[in-house]
Amino acid sequence: MDQTDGTEPYCPAPAAPAGRSGDMPGPPYADCLECGKPTEYGVATPGVVRCPVCEWQEAQRTACSG
Repeated sequence: MDQTDGTEPYCPAPAAPAGRSGDMPGPPYADCLECGKPTEYGVATPGVVRCPVCEWQEAQRTACSG
């Protein structure tokens, strides 16, 4: 659906969620303890920090462990 009349589309694409590490500047982010990729947590966050993928995988493991 091309809009050649210069108007905005009816439903604009959603913006990226705020507060995600991705390409956003901000405080130094901690590295995932499992894979080493940047996480959503600052380096001062206590405890085990994981990236979203490793967090999801850990949740799957613990949910199925009984």
